[in-house]
Amino acid sequence: MPSSAAARLPAPAPTPGRSDAQTLRRLLPYLWTYRWRVAVALLLMVAAKLATVGVPLLLKALVDALTPLPGLSAEATAALVVPVGLLLAYGGLRLSTTLLAELRELVFLKATEGATRTIALQVFEHLHALSLRFHLERQTGALTRDIERGTRAVQSLVSYSLYSVVPTLIEVALVLAILGLRFEAWYVWTTLAALLAYVVFTVQVTQWRTHIRRQMNELESASQARAIDALLNYETVKYFDNEAWEARRYADSLERLRRARVRTQASLSLLNVGQQLIIAVALVAMLWRATVGVTEGRLTLGDLVMINAFMIQLYMPLNFLGVLYREIRQSLTDLGRMFDLLERECEVCDAPDARPLVLTRAPEVRFEAVHFGYEPQREILHGVDFVNPAGRTVAVVGPSGSGKSTLARLLYRFYDVGRPGDDAAARAAAGRITVDGHDIRTLTQASLRRAIGIVPQDTVLFNDTIEYNIRYGRPDASFDEVREAARSAQLLDFIERLPQGWQTVVGERGLKLSGGEKQRVAIARTLLKNPPILILDEATSALDSANERAIQAELRRLASDRTTLVIAHRLSTVVDAHEILVLEHGRIVERGRHADLLAQGGRYAQMWALQQSGALD
Repeated sequence: MPSSAAARLPAPAPTPGRSDAQTLRRLLPYLWTYRWRVAVALLLMVAAKLATVGVPLLLKALVDALTPLPGLSAEATAALVVPVGLLLAYGGLRLSTTLLAELRELVFLKATEGATRTIALQVFEHLHALSLRFHLERQTGALTRDIERGTRAVQSLVSYSLYSVVPTLIEVALVLAILGLRFEAWYVWTTLAALLAYVVFTVQVTQWRTHIRRQMNELESASQARAIDALLNYETVKYFDNEAWEARRYADSLERLRRARVRTQASLSLLNVGQQLIIAVALVAMLWRATVGVTEGRLTLGDLVMINAFMIQLYMPLNFLGVLYREIRQSLTDLGRMFDLLERECEVCDAPDARPLVLTRAPEVRFEAVHFGYEPQREILHGVDFVNPAGRTVAVVGPSGSGKSTLARLLYRFYDVGRPGDDAAARAAAGRITVDGHDIRTLTQASLRRAIGIVPQDTVLFNDTIEYNIRYGRPDASFDEVREAARSAQLLDFIERLPQGWQTVVGERGLKLSGGEKQRVAIARTLLKNPPILILDEATSALDSANERAIQAELRRLASDRTTLVIAHRLSTVVDAHEILVLEHGRIVERGRHADLLAQGGRYAQMWALQQSGALD
């Protein structure tokens, strides 16, 4: 298992060990799926560039054909040699250039979109496979920003490389070949020198700008994360009247982002001016040489026009080389960051030989000398050992921070026993958890979690309808089953009184509902799931007394033939449990039935007396 450091929030920048070549190699298998489309797109791209290069050649022929012939007037020459065919061919080449480019884009669109969809889906699935530790430490705003940039980077990278860089290289090669075959080598060397100077200048300045752009992205992610965090905690901000405080924090983030953006734009302006200077010098030198050739009779007027058209055609895409280089590098950075997420090691993974859990009845659950810590330096559970018999209810009580909810997380296998960084021997000594005699580490996580239902203390709902949130317990359930679950959770009358009924949207994290209403939705969806193992983590803590009594009776009925683990703070809710465990500082200090524990006069009896006197409730 990776250390806690490895489970921290992913760094804003990609892993230093990942090169651009590695990122490209990681991307290629996704495109290889569409290799035939890639091949057709490349053929169309080459055909489009041949048509593009053919335009100046036809333009030269057209100009030369219109040059007055010796001994004839201009009117007579025009009447004899109006180049209708050349005009039509010129127009056809112009049209075919655009047509072939659009066909190439249509052919390759499915490959680009397919690769983007596959990568995005894999990242989404992998994030759900990562441990709870990762999701507790992540920042939602920064993480979603990385995923958004990464998926967009796939499209940008393919678009810039296939539609801009590769075609430009093909065009440069064709133009240099034509200049070398039809004219003197001076034109070739001048063009190559200008291209080399342009590329070197662009690469050097862009590399210098990269850290400025990266810093801007980090500040942008930080400001986004800060804004989303404040909005997600809207009620807390209001409770403490800290709107101005949050606004100042956000303003500080925006000010740092503004300064970074100004530096980015200033460096971009320097890059653009330098690029245009190199292009202007090269273009003037080429046209001067061609003009001298025309005046000396070595070149025709059509040759001058063709060289000028070639240079304009060649340098127009070069104008965007800096942008392309920067965007490709940025796309590689963003894509590398998303691949870092995709390659993050799962802290809790299925064993290669993991088996599905098959249950025909309520199982026995055992915690055997379990040691656990969220961090290497701090152990939460110290040798916790108990049996939850099949079809029986075991309750765990104790003060906050004693490790009660940790038991549920371990049973769900959100974490494995032990501590981060433990070696195999330490893992083996950290105990185990079994279901029907099977170590849960030998079972598939999906089958284990299908067998467990939980009503959590902190209920979080999807920003969807009430029906959707209840049906989430078993998506294939019929509406009658959903309705019956709502009735059992004392929620049906409330739903039917709402103006939109079952289609009422509960809001972000269920904030449109009260705490008790959210808890009843959580109870309803667990009732709908109908699992053989049931975990009730303060399942009625947010309910009023009348609803609590009714739902407690329903939960007792539900738990009658299930293996039930009740985590409670209010002792009055666990008096009927078959066994009560008192947990303090990660150790079981007392165990027994309610009456026996009261008779012992120990920690449980003290807690009961305090709650009965109203000191804790």
